Amino acid sequence: MTQSRTANSASGFSLVEVLTVVGIIALLLSMLLPSLSAARAQAKSVVCSSNIRQVTIANGYYAEDNNRLYCPGAAGFHENLHRWHGARDHPTEPFDSTRGLLVPYLGPDGLIRQCPAFPAADVGAESGSFERSNGGYGYNNAFIGMQLRQYPSGEHVVTDDRAGAVTNWVQRPTETVMFADTAFAASSLIEYSFAEPRFHPQFPDYRPDPSIHFRHRKQANIAWCDGHVSSHVRTFTWNSGLYTGNPDRLGIGWFGKADDNSLFDLK
Repeated sequence: MTQSRTANSASGFSLVEVLTVVGIIALLLSMLLPSLSAARAQAKSVVCSSNIRQVTIANGYYAEDNNRLYCPGAAGFHENLHRWHGARDHPTEPFDSTRGLLVPYLGPDGLIRQCPAFPAADVGAESGSFERSNGGYGYNNAFIGMQLRQYPSGEHVVTDDRAGAVTNWVQRPTETVMFADTAFAASSLIEYSFAEPRFHPQFPDYRPDPSIHFRHRKQANIAWCDGHVSSHVRTFTWNSGLYTGNPDRLGIGWFGKADDNSLFDLK
């Protein structure tokens, strides 16, 4: 009988041994979780990079079929019915992504892929019908999505917003933004269709509120006019005070060292 109890006792684990094993597992998890989180974030950034590149290539195909004119970013802007990513019949409606000008060039389903790191479902109620269906990506509408004429004083005037810029107007395609990760700081984070430059082309002494969203571990994916995509950290932000949201807190601003429009302008 004594031998049986001794054998049974030896085959079990003491409380100290169990707690030790649990502690080791917890320690290993604490070491692995940051790496897993970083890997997931990197995977989302890679998918986003592919998405934004596809949209950029689609715009190039659009230009080939339309007399070398890029897609307009907001045709008939004051009507507020058209965006590069969709259209609607009334300004209170959400944009219908099946009616976007780039639809024929975006593969079998014609969809603009959603950035997996942008919380579209969470900000949907706040965004309302404002700029929905852009996938979390914004267009360099200020220079690529419309046609401008520049005065000697440096000011620009819009000559046509129903057609984008002519492709050969872009003198530095490897250094001119076409699309970027975007969002906007309204009362909270919302979707936004445009990558705003540092200064308004029509009013070069005034800044727009920023819209480039550094959501990939404090980096943003930028698609350039030549079709390549690169990631950049934020170097500057500001808040006009017109909106209650805080761009700095929400990770919105600009990249690059020069405080000018050189990364957006065609020259």
